Amino acid sequence: MDWHRGFYKGTSAVITGGANGIGFATATEFARRGAQVVLADVDKPRLEQAVAHLHAEGLAAHAVLCDVRSLDEMIHLADESFRLLGQVDIVFSNAGIVVAGPIAQMTHEDWRWLIDIDLWGSIHAVEAFLPRLLEQGTGGHIAFTASFAGLMPNVGLGAYSVAKYGVVGLAENLAREVKDNGIGVSVLCPMVVETKLVSNSERIRGIDYGFASASTPAQPDTLDVNEVARLTADAILANRLYVLPHSAARASIRRRFDRIDQTFDDQATDGWTH
Repeated sequence: MDWHRGFYKGTSAVITGGANGIGFATATEFARRGAQVVLADVDKPRLEQAVAHLHAEGLAAHAVLCDVRSLDEMIHLADESFRLLGQVDIVFSNAGIVVAGPIAQMTHEDWRWLIDIDLWGSIHAVEAFLPRLLEQGTGGHIAFTASFAGLMPNVGLGAYSVAKYGVVGLAENLAREVKDNGIGVSVLCPMVVETKLVSNSERIRGIDYGFASASTPAQPDTLDVNEVARLTADAILANRLYVLPHSAARASIRRRFDRIDQTFDDQATDGWTH
């Protein structure tokens, strides 16, 4: 039987970056559809507030403090999630931050902080949960939050794009490898969503290092975070690999692949025959 058919009732889900933004909105969507959820976050007060909010709605939710940069903490999250939920069906690796600015202005600390959270956080989620999902033998789903910046270059978001391109590549490869195990994979690639990503990034960075990240460039077509959560939940249910909330992204993505395809013709014109 296809695990994805009508799975939300009685399903168990783990969401990193679950205290706010896309993570909290999606956890809420899962829970309202009948899932038990574990919310993981590095911000203890906001995490406790988020779980209390779900409890006030009569929804089943648990909190686990977790810094996704640490593999040990992610393994602890997996252990706690299986203890609290009995089994885990959905893992949503969503925790992320942004550092904006030209690549030439990025410091080593900028690169390290961003990639440790945005890319290594998702790698750690795979390392911590995938062996358990395979051993469990009941299928499941792993989802990642990437970005439109993981599909297209964005001026002023070069370092962020590097991390998010990595997340997209992780999802695409993983989807092929675990398909026969009944495990689906999705990668969410939004443009701008009402999540206060920049202010949350500055707050977390202030805790870690005592200084703030730069402002992200303004972009149009901002979507409500609850709409993105509904689309993400539907995409997981349908076992869709790509979750693309902004139709405005379509033309840019097509132009990128057209440019790649055109390169073959250009090389042939120059005499390259291999």
